[in-house]
Amino acid sequence: MKHSLVVGLSLLILSFSCSMPEAENSYINTVSGSISTDSMGLTLVHEHMLVDFIGADSVSPARYDQEEVIAKVMPYLLEVKKYGVKTIFECTPSFLAKDPVLLKKLSEQSGIQLITNTGLYGTQKGKFLPDYAFSETAEELSERWIAEYEDGIEGTGIKPGFIKISVNEDNPLWEMDSKLVRAAGLTYEKTGLKIYSHTGTWNTAKQEVEILQQMGVDPSAFVWVHAQAEQDFQNYLEAAQIGVWISLDGIGWGLDEYMKRLLFAKENGFLGNVLISHDAGWYDPAKPNGGEFVPFTNIFEKLMPALNAKGFEEADWKLLLEENPKRAFGNGQ
Repeated sequence: MKHSLVVGLSLLILSFSCSMPEAENSYINTVSGSISTDSMGLTLVHEHMLVDFIGADSVSPARYDQEEVIAKVMPYLLEVKKYGVKTIFECTPSFLAKDPVLLKKLSEQSGIQLITNTGLYGTQKGKFLPDYAFSETAEELSERWIAEYEDGIEGTGIKPGFIKISVNEDNPLWEMDSKLVRAAGLTYEKTGLKIYSHTGTWNTAKQEVEILQQMGVDPSAFVWVHAQAEQDFQNYLEAAQIGVWISLDGIGWGLDEYMKRLLFAKENGFLGNVLISHDAGWYDPAKPNGGEFVPFTNIFEKLMPALNAKGFEEADWKLLLEENPKRAFGNGQ
């Protein structure tokens, strides 16, 4: 009887396990097509190849030459590839010169998998928002983003791998920002694309998370971008406890503040909720020859040696640069 019960339970567990989606079935869209998240490898979650800050009313592909951009950017991609980087999330938003075709060319020529986005960028009180963003509802904006996920961006057939929005540092949130968050939540519910929100302090990020929670969206679908702006480290604990992804993504521009936060995360056991990247690059059409390009190498050349001297190990880097991006952005739907 006991043996039969054990066998029966074993078969039940096996049957249940087979019916559950496995991790290797998780996938993400790159500019060259969908891949298994197991194929992401070492990943930088926030970099830029090209950004134009002229504003939504003036941004245009006519402001730059793709081949000139490729010539400027390619050496930096090949440089970081030597460190084992296999995938880069290209975080340039819509109406700031996001160019999926350019990214596909860069990906094919460099061998690095690039991932682009859908969404809208609300910071600076709407400078980078098209007119329709002000008149359409969250539902209507979401329909646009879902269409990009299903059919591709602007007729290119290239599909986004995440949602990129941004909000202003207001309390309460500006109504436009709340609308963008709701649109992102609706898009996530339909597509499984994770929400990558240029934010700043936890005071603002928490408001976004609360909107999503009211919609029934789990906080693990939300990436708190530029979390390095937060000065109260206890707020990192609060965010991690509810499952928010904490993105420290300005390492191209400094080191000390990131070391403090990463040491705190390791010491307090929430390194598994942290993402890191440089927020570096980028070709700027407003500047001669695209301006000064910031390399994607500070993590490997500066941050790693500094933190290794304070107790970081290979397993920590594998978690931050491989396992966490895969878990944060994978879409099993």
